[in-house]
Amino acid sequence: MTRRYHLTELPWQADPLPGLLAVRQLGHPVLLDSAASSDPRGRYSILSAGPLELVSPLPDESGQQTLARLRSALAELGPAHWPDSVQLPFGAGALGFISYDFGRALEKLPQQARADITLPHLQLGIYNWSLVSDHQLQRRWLVCHPSLSSAARQQLLARLSAAAPAAGRFALQQPFAPDQSQSQYLRSFGRIQQYIHDGDCYQVNLTQRFSAPCQGDPLSAYDQLRQACPTPFAAYLESPEHAVLSLSPERFIKVVDSQVETRPIKGTRPRGTTPKQDRALAEELRNSPKDRAENLMIVDLLRNDLGRACAFGSVRVPELFSIESYPNVHHLVSSITGTLAPDQDALTLLASAFPGGSITGAPKIRAMQIIEELEPVRRSLYCGSIGYIGCEGQMDLNIAIRSLVHQNHHLYCWGGGGIVADSVGAEEYEESLAKVRMLLETLGI
Repeated sequence: MTRRYHLTELPWQADPLPGLLAVRQLGHPVLLDSAASSDPRGRYSILSAGPLELVSPLPDESGQQTLARLRSALAELGPAHWPDSVQLPFGAGALGFISYDFGRALEKLPQQARADITLPHLQLGIYNWSLVSDHQLQRRWLVCHPSLSSAARQQLLARLSAAAPAAGRFALQQPFAPDQSQSQYLRSFGRIQQYIHDGDCYQVNLTQRFSAPCQGDPLSAYDQLRQACPTPFAAYLESPEHAVLSLSPERFIKVVDSQVETRPIKGTRPRGTTPKQDRALAEELRNSPKDRAENLMIVDLLRNDLGRACAFGSVRVPELFSIESYPNVHHLVSSITGTLAPDQDALTLLASAFPGGSITGAPKIRAMQIIEELEPVRRSLYCGSIGYIGCEGQMDLNIAIRSLVHQNHHLYCWGGGGIVADSVGAEEYEESLAKVRMLLETLGI
């Protein structure tokens, strides 16, 4: 007997937050939010809550062992077929985040930076239902895995049809402040320049963290941010101990029917204050030899990462040096594609490519070692990934840049950029601020 998803179409609602509020009490809500719904890469939003189980690393467990447990949990839920009338990107499976620090379970790295955010290195829930919104067609469906009972489905429909409670108020107690001074940042920049000139590496992504004490409901903070800066790979995730808020414009890896795509961002300019200045800044980025070289380094790195799990000869670069524009910045973006080898799946690809090369540097492992030496605090979620791994083998993950962590009445945010041989310290410092300025000012006092 063919196992099929059960779909119930609900009235269209462009704003996903009422749906999230309706199911929030089920615990561990996850919203993969295509807030930039006019962007073709932001066609679908996915919401769920109340996971069957949570997969996180066990003490002394390797990254491969964690991913093997995740694979087993997905297999236990099992794949399902779509009805002939509707085909959606996700129905049931794993939703959640993988922090940058999960890279420690996949590669041998030193432990020098301070770890003051107690976020799991990986937290993926196994969910047997989802609320999927198609922004292009302006339709949404409650999608239930065949293992979900009819009674449970009716309870979900009742929740989603009832008036949702309002989110609580949110406020910062103090303005965001950096964890290091500009002079400390520039000393780290100088050290990276020395490593590059010594031949240790070609590029290193250097990040600084900002934090502020706060009170109230982090969902309200997310609502403000998504309205100020809509992006195609935004997300909100919540657990009793923390909340994750992401306004990411960057896709890490997408897998559909064994076809793989990654879209690294490397190269940034701020938006102009007039249309003429804005166009000039975009063209300056498009034609910048430094930014094009920086982008090409990461394209080559990701071609290698994808090649470890893709069929020989299948890796291609169909798009090189495209401009993507967001409310706060222009980005230089490329695309690398491939086809999974017959003996590989989305999770083996993830293990071979995580964390994304666009936010480490090249060569990747040496760059990660230098990051650990020079950044005073661990990255936690920042530069990890948020997204889904479906029980039919599909996957779509972002790069968790423009992302914040809420924990213990504090909100944390990061900004960074790639350092190469001809980088200028003061310019790189300003770029790291430009990338997060809208987020900090939206919530600022």
